[in-house]
Amino acid sequence: MPKMKLDNLDRRILSALQRDARLTNVQLAEEVGLSPSPCLRRVRLLEERGIIQGYHAALERGGVGLGLTVFVGIKVKQHHDEMARAFREDVVKLPEVVSCHLVSGEADFLLQVVVPDLAAYEALLLDKLLKLPGVGDIRSNFAISTVKAQSALPLGHLPHPD
Repeated sequence: MPKMKLDNLDRRILSALQRDARLTNVQLAEEVGLSPSPCLRRVRLLEERGIIQGYHAALERGGVGLGLTVFVGIKVKQHHDEMARAFREDVVKLPEVVSCHLVSGEADFLLQVVVPDLAAYEALLLDKLLKLPGVGDIRSNFAISTVKAQSALPLGHLPHPD
């Protein structure tokens, strides 16, 4: 699917929704300077094109008992399509893995894992991560504290008003 060309109104809609996804269409339209019907059409198009992938509540990890964040580098034994497919299919099923990236460097995949504590991570490591297809090496880095964590994307590169 070709990339959707985003204009200034789209940028303002996306910024407003990232700031507060609970805005009503009327509130959003007022904030971005549109009437409600065209605003809703633009939001629906952004959703249909996959630019807006969903709406969710941002939770404080410690507040829901997930006090340990671990960055896990995984090196696979072999690089072939079947093993990569199996690894990806299995890793996305793990609810403790909140992000998984194919990366360059020492690891092949970098996972961000959230668990209640070290004992829970040990169980995840031994019972699940080491059993993922093709895993050759695992390196764990534990977050001491979080300096910045946000889900909002920077949109400064998109068109601005003239």
